[in-house]
Amino acid sequence: MSGTTSIIADLNDKQREAVLATDGPVLVIAGAGSGKTQALTHRIACLIKEKGVNPRSILAVTFTNKAAGEMRNRVTKLLGLPEKSPNLPVIGTFHSFCVKILRKHIHLLDYENQFTIYDTGDQQVLMKYVFADLKVDPKEINPRAVLSHISNAKNRLVGPKEFESMATGYFEEKVARFYHLYQNKLKKNNALDFDDLLMKTVELLQNHKEVLEHYQERFRYIHVDEYQDTNRSQYMLTNMLAAKYRNLYVVGDHDQAIYSWRGADIGNILDFEKDYPDAKVIKMEQNYRSTQIILDAAQAVISRNTLRKKKELWTERSGGETVKLWVAENERHEGELCAAAIKEAMKKHEFPDYRDFVILYRTNAQSRVLEEVFMRYGIPYKIIGGIRFYERKEIKDILAYLKVIANPADTVSLMRIVNTPQRQIGPKTLEKLQTFANIKDCSFFEAMSRADEIDEELPAAKKENVKKFAGLIKKFQKQNLDVTASALIKFVFDESGYKKFIDDGSVEGEARTENVLELISVAAKYDKLAPGLSLNIFLEEVALIADIDHLDEKDNAVTFMTLHAAKGLEFPWVFICGLEEGLLPHSQSLLAPEQLEEERRLFYVGCTRAMDRLHLLHTKNRMLYGETQDAVPSQFLGDIPKELVETNEKDAPRQAGRSNVIASPWLGLFGKKRARAAGDKLKMGNRPVPTERVIQDFADGDKVMHELFGEGIVISVTGGIVTVAFKDPTIGVKKLAVAIAPMQKI
Repeated sequence: MSGTTSIIADLNDKQREAVLATDGPVLVIAGAGSGKTQALTHRIACLIKEKGVNPRSILAVTFTNKAAGEMRNRVTKLLGLPEKSPNLPVIGTFHSFCVKILRKHIHLLDYENQFTIYDTGDQQVLMKYVFADLKVDPKEINPRAVLSHISNAKNRLVGPKEFESMATGYFEEKVARFYHLYQNKLKKNNALDFDDLLMKTVELLQNHKEVLEHYQERFRYIHVDEYQDTNRSQYMLTNMLAAKYRNLYVVGDHDQAIYSWRGADIGNILDFEKDYPDAKVIKMEQNYRSTQIILDAAQAVISRNTLRKKKELWTERSGGETVKLWVAENERHEGELCAAAIKEAMKKHEFPDYRDFVILYRTNAQSRVLEEVFMRYGIPYKIIGGIRFYERKEIKDILAYLKVIANPADTVSLMRIVNTPQRQIGPKTLEKLQTFANIKDCSFFEAMSRADEIDEELPAAKKENVKKFAGLIKKFQKQNLDVTASALIKFVFDESGYKKFIDDGSVEGEARTENVLELISVAAKYDKLAPGLSLNIFLEEVALIADIDHLDEKDNAVTFMTLHAAKGLEFPWVFICGLEEGLLPHSQSLLAPEQLEEERRLFYVGCTRAMDRLHLLHTKNRMLYGETQDAVPSQFLGDIPKELVETNEKDAPRQAGRSNVIASPWLGLFGKKRARAAGDKLKMGNRPVPTERVIQDFADGDKVMHELFGEGIVISVTGGIVTVAFKDPTIGVKKLAVAIAPMQKI
């Protein structure tokens, strides 16, 4: 066991227990900063080194490329293998793992193996075509809301037919029509969206026993990181694969389950012992990140949740600075408090770099004022969640060329580039080509190649333009057979006329050109692969990149990011802004206990990112919906024991009957009168919900007018809650309590 001893030498007792639990179902409840990745990677190394398990029979899946890369690097070092060794286990994201399976077997589902993966932008373009075909005005129903409902359905493994049979109410019946046509168009384009990658893999394994048995036999040891974030499709995938040998090792923390809005089900981790009654359960509660004061503050808040298993985080870093609670006059003053503190800390050399600081907030919209303040203070900052590199127009244009080269059936990408740059192929010509493609039951690109067969209504000059473009794509496809991805991009950039199109001599044009050159540099990483394969792998990797994967730790700048994006990260000094009722917890959660618990978990995640200092901020007034409103402190602040907190306001009132905690949100830090007025303004009173009135006043399909949100359509009524799809795309779908919502039928 000398090898085992060396593998577990630097681990604590609970980590060792997690590493040595090598057989059967295992649930590791790993608290924030408890070293779960270390335990997981050491377990994989133990399986290979000590148990002699074939690395190729080990699978480990997680959610981001960053996490997968870190896991892979750690395992490589523990095994003493070179980075590109073939003797490594399969470690990747759920989506990348599914892509590998589908590339080999999706023909069994009547797709071609060289399918395109559609990103959010591609989905929105495709949905525009769906709306046009169904003759529905996007102002009537928000296309993004439709896509969100389709995504939720796919995450629950609900296909178009089942969705249609389950649809209740006006909105869902509409979505069912969109879902059918959207899925048909994806299929015709030989394309999958992100949710399809999981759904189609589960479908493949369910309907093709031989494929399932192959992968069950191949992967005898399965590891799932961040198990609390799994949705129905991910749950089904991992449990199907593990069904034969039952060596399923899952790691997670129910107190950090913050993604229900994208289909994650906290029940997957809470019910693991029901799924596997013989499971070994290990709690890792020693924290290596934060001070005890920060942990105690976070623990006091999260302990009020009911959907959790009891655990108590502790650390050898006893004491630490108290949590600072700062009250600002408004959102600009809030930003100034943060900026001034950072300036002062840097001046005193308390922290060496700007990268040691992070500003966290609930919604992206909060960053604008913060940005303005930091620019005025001359503090460098970077935003995670801003315009991503791969979402810049010039990058998406070049990628669209590459997607069409790899998959000519991809009509969405084809439409993006057909007149980029301008080629005199107008809307009428495109319409005639689409009609021809429908009649001949062929792809749009094939219709372009057969332009001569289209009737005389299409002028010869237009036919020539179309054929010239089709010939250009075929030229690129031929080139792809002989050159690497980076060389192909250079070729396309020059020969398509796109380089001349964007390089107009302006500063912006120069920046756009530099971005394309950066894309060529990225593609060069795949140059060692064979021509053709180089492009396919490059496109696959690009499609699976997440924004958080671009967090460059070398950038010496303060990080701005949402609380959701911060999960899994750590910073010496954390500021959490906007701790007010309606922001955190978010207004949509205040009438649903489960959603309120998730908001509390979100706050907990933010607090536990802090290593040394934690500053919590809220304002007296904040601009909302175009007017200044009184702000009410977040109820979560009322759960933190007062001895852990220092505030920048003297003689803050305490909540009656709870002298050991800071002021409640309804009393506020500024007295009863102001807090009561703010509560009334935000319509958050404790009035009963009259169920009978809701049934009488509202029904599915009713048009309504809301004082703040404008015009909308009622899509469902449940008890005292009415769900409304608003015309304003920035508002979307909201659940409202009819008893207090300022809304009338029109």
